[in-house]
Amino acid sequence: MTPVSTDCTPKQFKFEREKTRPIVVNFQGGRVTSDAGLSLIAEIDRKLQITSRLAECFQDYRQPNRRQHSIENLIAQRIYGLIMGYEDLNDHEELRHDPMFVIAIRKRINQENEPIILAGKSTLNRLEHCPENIEQGTESRYHRIGHSTAEIEKLFIKIFLESYPKEPKQIILDLDVTDDLVHGNQEQVFFNTYYGAYCYAPLYIFCGKHLLAAKLRPSNVDPAEGALSELQRVIEQIRTKWKNVEILVRGDSAYSREDIMEWCESETGVDYVFGMPQNSRLIKMTTETKNKAQQEFNQKLSTVISFLETLFIPDIQLNELASQLIENSIWYRSINYQTLTSWSRPRRVVAKVEHGSNGNNIRFVVTSIPTNKIHPGELYTQKYCPRGEMENRFKEQQLELFSDRTSTHTFAGNQLRLWFSSIAYILMNALRTKCLVKTELQNAQVGTIRTKLLKLGALITITTRRVLIAINSSCPYKDIYATAYRCLQLLPNPG
Repeated sequence: MTPVSTDCTPKQFKFEREKTRPIVVNFQGGRVTSDAGLSLIAEIDRKLQITSRLAECFQDYRQPNRRQHSIENLIAQRIYGLIMGYEDLNDHEELRHDPMFVIAIRKRINQENEPIILAGKSTLNRLEHCPENIEQGTESRYHRIGHSTAEIEKLFIKIFLESYPKEPKQIILDLDVTDDLVHGNQEQVFFNTYYGAYCYAPLYIFCGKHLLAAKLRPSNVDPAEGALSELQRVIEQIRTKWKNVEILVRGDSAYSREDIMEWCESETGVDYVFGMPQNSRLIKMTTETKNKAQQEFNQKLSTVISFLETLFIPDIQLNELASQLIENSIWYRSINYQTLTSWSRPRRVVAKVEHGSNGNNIRFVVTSIPTNKIHPGELYTQKYCPRGEMENRFKEQQLELFSDRTSTHTFAGNQLRLWFSSIAYILMNALRTKCLVKTELQNAQVGTIRTKLLKLGALITITTRRVLIAINSSCPYKDIYATAYRCLQLLPNPG
């Protein structure tokens, strides 16, 4: 990174040591970068054309003779910054001088010691403050970059469809919402009693590790607000390419609503499994199953206690020890159930009844899959429970790609920030699924991949014949980098 000297930054740092030579540190190493692994991201982005297609969803109303940085370059620079761990626009005031970012964005880099300048924070800020109404772009004095919400949302589905070599037999769409805490006076921010803070409540749709939708919402709306319309939009676009794929929609109890379930039931090849809150009627209908689970647990407990009494002196602690040695008894049951007023028809509800030393734990899910297709226990454990994996996607988005950095004033600007973070996730997931499958990083989280494979120190040498990025020879993950490179070479070139 090219150093930028200021009055308050020392030019040299000296560490004295007894009986040995002093250690001197400075920021005058020349064209050195700490982000050499960005070369992998730039190449997979070039092959898949992700940021370039996102740029096509924007409208540029700037005067051509005053454009120094194209929309494509601005978007790529912003998203690459997120991938490399730079969450703020302020970071780009220094990153604009980093030769690795210049190479990744494919801008011309000079051989001489001329300053390298990419877009600064003020220019990048115009992306995130573009007017919500595109037509205002020609009239606005400062925010002359607009975007098409519909086109951006379609792009997520297009990239997902392209990730499959052929139409799959079945896909599972996970619906969920998370909290996005804010600490300012942003538009449409409200206090949410469930999360106990002022926040947004973005709605996500994932298919495994593939991100299909990320919609920012105010936190004062119903958890299922907009879920049906998003689901309809996503499935409609999927059906344009995959006519026969079976789709299972999955979510927690917030989505077991009549309108969502009725729509899924009306669509061919669309099933659902949603969590369902318990009530007195459902608890009463599981009384027989609860008694069987309790009886089974007590039988196992008495058998273990009898055995322990042959080894130890009988006392009260034997019961506690025995209960720790046996597993809880779990029973599953299908129930034909209909609410008194809110449901239009009876539906299959699966109850999971668990009995242990702490008593009963009863949970319910509602599904459109008939009993003759899947056993109640298999439905609960194999179809519903894996939805918890979606929490890991939230962690990657928020903790490692800064999707919760929604600190601009406008709601539209914060939605764009969420989309930029989402595109950064899509790029990282593409690297993981297409290039790291047979490596130790094939199931690694985004932050781990960044630390081990992307944040690499390197010396950059530029001549008239080539640009050499010389990565540290003691890098412990050079073999994984080589594997990723070989996989990238196998991907077809665009066009």
